[in-house]
Amino acid sequence: MVFLMLQDDLPSEINEPGFSEPAPRRQRPRRASMNVFGQLTSILAISAVLATLFTAFTPLGLLPAGLTEWVAEQLSGGSVAGSNFPTPTPRPRPVIGIVAGHWGNDSGAVCSDGLTEVEVNLDVATRVQQKLTDAGFDVDLLQEYDDRLQGYNALVLVSIHADTCEYIDDNATGFKVASSLASSAPEKAQRLVACISNRYQSATGMRYHPASITAHMSNYHTFNEIHHDTTAAIIETGFLNLDRQMLTQNSDGVADGIARGVLCYIYNESATSPEGN
Repeated sequence: MVFLMLQDDLPSEINEPGFSEPAPRRQRPRRASMNVFGQLTSILAISAVLATLFTAFTPLGLLPAGLTEWVAEQLSGGSVAGSNFPTPTPRPRPVIGIVAGHWGNDSGAVCSDGLTEVEVNLDVATRVQQKLTDAGFDVDLLQEYDDRLQGYNALVLVSIHADTCEYIDDNATGFKVASSLASSAPEKAQRLVACISNRYQSATGMRYHPASITAHMSNYHTFNEIHHDTTAAIIETGFLNLDRQMLTQNSDGVADGIARGVLCYIYNESATSPEGN
């Protein structure tokens, strides 16, 4: 049942002249900072949930150790300074060994004017070391009987020597390269010999003189000292008599030929042994 109240039926105080209805209440506007705070709170809460789900459903092997915790900490407002973000471990660079023949032991061949083989060998070996270092390798410059040679493990080892100062005949000119006869990987040793011979001849224009390779070269003592996985060779860069000008005045070209030969082997470049004469 609905009752309709006429104006005359209203309370007398409402019908009296001068009475007015109270003004509607105004809603107090919300402060902007409260809105921002609420939004940030919501964002952080959602981020924390996402971080939890990400952690729960991501395989452990897919992320570096500590990365999930670091992400969750950053999303929840953690301090960057206190984080333990993983850092990559640098890979070790390949090692190459260069022996300066006779260095630290004796003078080697001695010329009538006082020039010694060890001087020439050390100069060339130092230049080879620098060139291979510039190419991105760690290079050890080793003495003839260096203590480090025992069990020495490297990609390549090359021992640098020069031949006699004595005049033998007009054919006593040129270079030669040899590897160990007892190498555990003869195919690698022969490829190193081919690479060095090919690149050295190209860099210096010198003749290849394999006929003068001696048992002393093939049974070089260092071959028996180093690790069996180290591929090694010995080079006689030339004769200190007829090839003296090349070895002393163009030592950088001599070193360049050896360095290029080592890189030829490491990078598996094509090379054939030059024809001997």
